[in-house]
Amino acid sequence: MDLSNKAKQINPSLTLEITAKAKELKEAGIDVVSFGAGEPDFNTPENIIKAAIRAMEEGKTKYTATSGILDLRNAICEKFKVDNGLLYKPNQIVVSTGAKQSLANAFLAILNKGDEVIIPVPYWVSYPELVKLSDGVPIFVNTLKENDYKYTIKDLEKVVTKKTKAILLNSPNNPTGSIYTKEELREIAEFAKKYDLIIVSDEIYEKLIYDGNKHISIASLSEDAYKRTIVINGLSKSYAMTGWRIGYSACSEEMSKLMSSIQSHVTSNINSISQYAAVEALTGTQESIKIMIQEFEKRRNYMIDRLNNIEGISYIRPSGAFYIMVCIEGFYGKNINGNIIKSSLDFSKSILEEENVAVIPGIAFGLDEYIRLSYATSINVIEEGLNRIENYLRKLK
Repeated sequence: MDLSNKAKQINPSLTLEITAKAKELKEAGIDVVSFGAGEPDFNTPENIIKAAIRAMEEGKTKYTATSGILDLRNAICEKFKVDNGLLYKPNQIVVSTGAKQSLANAFLAILNKGDEVIIPVPYWVSYPELVKLSDGVPIFVNTLKENDYKYTIKDLEKVVTKKTKAILLNSPNNPTGSIYTKEELREIAEFAKKYDLIIVSDEIYEKLIYDGNKHISIASLSEDAYKRTIVINGLSKSYAMTGWRIGYSACSEEMSKLMSSIQSHVTSNINSISQYAAVEALTGTQESIKIMIQEFEKRRNYMIDRLNNIEGISYIRPSGAFYIMVCIEGFYGKNINGNIIKSSLDFSKSILEEENVAVIPGIAFGLDEYIRLSYATSINVIEEGLNRIENYLRKLK
């Protein structure tokens, strides 16, 4: 039976695979410490949960407009105005089943066969696969440590071609936690204008920022940047609503109309209950976000202090999101119980087997000499997990 060649070219998500394996071991009664989670360990705030219950009790359980209920799209427009200085109308907003679907909608709406999309390395695992599913070609830019793993114009000029259609921007970045400055964003906006590129700006971690840094949306920097940017965001990370599956996009009316049309045939609207909960999330008290940010920063600082005292490793200090990329290249070539560690995937499989610790191999993000640790878990879990990592490293010969 001849199945889809396109589907065969798509790589499954290593992050989901390892997280699922850790969950499977836990359910089997094994004491697993997981650093794999890409979601806050906090429960969804009570006011949001109550809003969802009210919606169900009031019978708001039917289909809605594909792009989302008007109250939610209005709330998103207000959020953009207050947080980012951006003015959108409701017909420029499409609410989707998570930011991942928003990204899929965007690439499907803008790409023709063979169009190229510039993607930084390291990257979130789904970016290249979503581009390929849309008949596009991911073009990778190897960013450098001395540039905090961010694009430079020199890097971009090396890869742009007549086939380049879009540039992918992710700030704060998953997995590095790097944040682009206003000046860096201005340069990228000018580069996009020079070559008439669409900017796909993934800003899902915008509220999870530390050390007094501030998020700036590239769409806010000029009228030109506004017109050519598709802003991707959602409620999963900032409001601890991963399972509710609420993402959204903001862009020109022309692109938004195409994205809504695509979604109407793929999933239609996202579930109605989540939409009413999202209205409360955006318009209700924001205290829960402040509490989460404080706790995440505390955990990040604790993890950094511990990592500073582990011999043989280094790390990328994150300014946002809730991950730390740890360099374990110095342990390649060493072995444990006859198994030689040659890659981040070898390391991840081995440490899960030897110490029951789940980490994400850096190869999933295009950076094979690293592993990703999430600090979206309690201090106690982080402490125990780092103890086990230290113990594992001592065993390597």
